[in-house]
Amino acid sequence: MPSITYAKAGVDIRKEELAVKSMVSWLRKTFKFRQGMHGQVLGDIGGYANLIDIGNFALAMTIDGVGSKVLVAQELDTYDTIGIDLVAMNVNDLLCVGAEPLALVDYIAFQHVNEKIAKEISIGLYEGAKQAKIAIVGGETATLPEMIKGIGSKGFDLAGAGIGIVEKDKVITGKDIKIGDVVLGLPSNGIHSNGLTLARKVLPRSMWLELLKPTRIYVEEVLNIISNYRVNGLAHITGGGLLNLTRLTSYGFFLDSLPQPQLIFRRIQEESNISMKEMYRTFNMGVGFIIVMPPEEAEKALDAFESKYKLMVLGKVVKESEVRLKLEEESFRL
Repeated sequence: MPSITYAKAGVDIRKEELAVKSMVSWLRKTFKFRQGMHGQVLGDIGGYANLIDIGNFALAMTIDGVGSKVLVAQELDTYDTIGIDLVAMNVNDLLCVGAEPLALVDYIAFQHVNEKIAKEISIGLYEGAKQAKIAIVGGETATLPEMIKGIGSKGFDLAGAGIGIVEKDKVITGKDIKIGDVVLGLPSNGIHSNGLTLARKVLPRSMWLELLKPTRIYVEEVLNIISNYRVNGLAHITGGGLLNLTRLTSYGFFLDSLPQPQLIFRRIQEESNISMKEMYRTFNMGVGFIIVMPPEEAEKALDAFESKYKLMVLGKVVKESEVRLKLEEESFRL
């Protein structure tokens, strides 16, 4: 069968990057409006979260949604986990700058208001907030029948914005990453909330319940590690797969100890005839969060958390500016 890619399925990450670049030059110009005042921007656009100055601390801000996973929920008429995904996508991004997540606001746009759907989404939001130890302090709903379409009349979109806090001298940006640093990983819970546009097109409906498994929330694990050991870089592995590592540093990564991906990924590859390279450029492939540490610190963290958190060594930082994978059956650059 002919192979399929994420772009052929309808999501072209390269085109998304170009679109974002066309916006960024204008958005950066707004930084001057807070220059020299509380709220001065401390970072740049393009990271997992950005930071503003609030005195001795930096306030971290991010925004995300759950994408076409809402269509899986509509197809299965099950909505009590999708809120967990929304919390996870935001708090995991906040962690990437070393911030402790504090709060979230949500936005739900309905094709037609549905009390059952709203109630079940709220159950998931509560569970996600409980796992992340955050408060959901408000939100917004809208009914947009001319804009929001879905399965039957059950269409909705779900997004949220999260905030966190970090002491300014403890912000983690990736600038301290050095050649030889150890790349550690925390396992994913499956497909999480990325790559669903492709997965829905190739997987039989009998496997869609697996697609609804909620994104893992890494707040406890990451906060424990960064509060006890020196960490040079953090990455939430979302859309773009392991290419997310290129957001951290101009150095490269050699990953030769990757875990065996879960069954869901093997089935996607079998059903789509997608190349292994494309799989690792699209999905998390079993690794949901990555922590880059100096070798001596990585050894201590592994002693403490290898069993408790399933923390694992994936590879190391190298000089060449690329992400290179060595699997049992092949090696390639992403």
